[in-house]
Amino acid sequence: MRVLIFGCGYVGLPLGAELARLGHEVFGLTRSGRRDAELRACGVEPLTADITRSDEPDALPRMLDWVVNTVSSNRGGLEDYRKVYLGGTRNLLAWLGAAPPKKFVYTSSTSVYGQTDGSVVKESSRTEPADEPGRVLAQTEGLLLDAARDRKFPAIILRVAGIYGPGRGHLFQQFLKDQARIPGRGERLLNMIHRDDVVASLVTALRSGQPGEIYNAVDDEPVPQIHFFRWLSETLGKNMPPFGPEEEGGKRTLTNKRVSNRKLRMELGCVLRYPTFRQGYTAEVQRLQDAGEL
Repeated sequence: MRVLIFGCGYVGLPLGAELARLGHEVFGLTRSGRRDAELRACGVEPLTADITRSDEPDALPRMLDWVVNTVSSNRGGLEDYRKVYLGGTRNLLAWLGAAPPKKFVYTSSTSVYGQTDGSVVKESSRTEPADEPGRVLAQTEGLLLDAARDRKFPAIILRVAGIYGPGRGHLFQQFLKDQARIPGRGERLLNMIHRDDVVASLVTALRSGQPGEIYNAVDDEPVPQIHFFRWLSETLGKNMPPFGPEEEGGKRTLTNKRVSNRKLRMELGCVLRYPTFRQGYTAEVQRLQDAGEL
């Protein structure tokens, strides 16, 4: 397949490497050329363009089979969110409209689910995000679902849970630095997925996903924060973090839910390398120990 990846960062770069390893012709588009050498080293042809600019369609290769949008706002503010997700998606739909690919996969977020009662949520569950970033993501999904319905644009949405892996995992990093606190009674549920399994989910969605459909990319086990920290404490031989006040949402309003991956696993047959945080963080602990960083 002839593949174009928008946003070759934490997820897009290893995705490009995996698709190239599988024998596909892969192009990787970034805003700058800072990762060109990395992309070439893993078999991806680098391209440079800014999807927030509507005048840059000439940067795109033609006759694409698969397109993946993993662009992020680089931790920017709300205006960056709107430009990258809403504005960028509008531009991509315009650029690709005349010659759509066979599959277009967009990485959204499970933050579009606003549930706070610990209930199980699946792709058909209510999406009423309580904060503006979540609403921007939901609106972006709406653009793609409308295009799939009205124009037969082959959009597939992957709602990705909290990503962890090499160099990533906020609570894990806090725990290692002895900066972690257990908020309240530590009952809020964490929904996570290892980066390698995000890549596997994307490859599966490209191969088998159905246009107009949504799939949750999350591991098999939502875990209360206190159980997560207890496992880390026992695994690393460190004391449990102290208890603190209930969390405040900060940039995003905090939710409490059990995100189901049943559709991804049962309908698409996606097999996770790290089905729970235990396997994933065991691998990360081993990596850090091997590197002499732990």
